[in-house]
Amino acid sequence: MTRLGETLRAYQARDPAARSRLEIFLLYPGVHAIIYHRLAHFLYSHRLKFLARAVSQWSRCWTGIEIHPGAKIGRRLVIDHGMGIVIGETAEVGDDCLIYHGVTLGGTGKDQGKRHPTLGNNVMVSTGAKVLGPFKVGDNSRIAANAVVLSEIPPDSTAVGVPARVVRIAGERVDYASQVDQIHVTDPLQKELQALHSRLDLMEKLLDQKYLGEKQI
Repeated sequence: MTRLGETLRAYQARDPAARSRLEIFLLYPGVHAIIYHRLAHFLYSHRLKFLARAVSQWSRCWTGIEIHPGAKIGRRLVIDHGMGIVIGETAEVGDDCLIYHGVTLGGTGKDQGKRHPTLGNNVMVSTGAKVLGPFKVGDNSRIAANAVVLSEIPPDSTAVGVPARVVRIAGERVDYASQVDQIHVTDPLQKELQALHSRLDLMEKLLDQKYLGEKQI
């Protein structure tokens, strides 16, 4: 009950539309998804995996939020709206996180064992973002809407784009232009043309040598 109470208070603090804890408890699908997940995770941890999946699938049908029973969810998670959220089996979510609808904490299909991301404490993942792979998103970080995160994000960062890149760290803007040499960038087309010219030169030399050899005979 203590955890439920602090979760309801977290919703009140983060959602300006929330009018009372009773309304949140009865009508917010994110709260229901977490309650079902606690039960499913308990069953999963005690090797009752069929029952665990049954509970999680019922929760998915009821709330539109799919959390695998094996996922580890911290305290005071707020799921805003929630429809379309998917959290994978080896995903971990820290304390005081905020996740919006359409978010996926998933895998890439290339990894074994730990396949899904770990969110640190106080991480916000905005609408439609995809965080894919067994890496960590650091504490107090922000993932922008519709970003696709494929590599580790340091603490106190803001990541945007597809694929996502860090644009702010601890409130300071990251200047990517100064880190990229835009004058001496290799042109891939030019590189291919140079390779073709080199091969043509070599073939011409070989043909000349063959012609000279036949002429001498």
